[in-house]
Amino acid sequence: MSIWGSLIGGMIGLSLGGPIGMLLGSILGGKISRARARGGFRDIGQSQRIFALSLIILSAKLSKADGQVSREELIAVKDKLKIPENELDEVGKVFNKAKQESTDYEPYAQQIAQFYKGNLNVLEEVINVLFYIAESDGHVSDEEEKMIENIAYIFGLTQSQYLSIKESRKSSDKQNPYMVLESSPNDDLQTIRKRYLKLSKEHHPDLLLSKGVPNEVIEESKKTMRSINSAWDQIQKLKTN
Repeated sequence: MSIWGSLIGGMIGLSLGGPIGMLLGSILGGKISRARARGGFRDIGQSQRIFALSLIILSAKLSKADGQVSREELIAVKDKLKIPENELDEVGKVFNKAKQESTDYEPYAQQIAQFYKGNLNVLEEVINVLFYIAESDGHVSDEEEKMIENIAYIFGLTQSQYLSIKESRKSSDKQNPYMVLESSPNDDLQTIRKRYLKLSKEHHPDLLLSKGVPNEVIEESKKTMRSINSAWDQIQKLKTN
């Protein structure tokens, strides 16, 4: 079953305060509880719906970052998140409401950070997908990049973690492998290997699925894994030659 089919209805009865609760309440006529959400989820399905909502809302905000909403970005949201045609209306309600209402993206990012507190790798995957959306029209504008970087900061990512995600978006022949592995050319191979193993574990698709990242968007984490593996291969060659 697609996660999108229950995107809105699945939130009814959930104690979801903050800007996300208010946004959904405006769509559902106030059926969302205004109790403050303290983070944590009862089940994987609930976590997946929160992840899906996070992407839709932040994608809507991102689409306005450079002052224009391109057709390519809208198509990317649909295609990247694998939203079926028969469920576009429900998802579109959330996207359009988030795009039109006056609340900026920062309060949403802060609430999402609270939801996934202690699961930084899930938050990194949100950043990864936002880059995908921004890239869809062939160019990441300065405004879009600034917004994504600030969201990463709100999420609690370090500069090296943010730069690693950004660098992994490039083709393997253009990547700085040390940046992908959050390392320095001055680090010895054993130190870099420890970093490689840590990142490989954190970004493994199976782990992300277990933490509530929907299967519909997991393909992007597989690309991250390929970048991590490619960077490790490159560094081994550089260090042993």
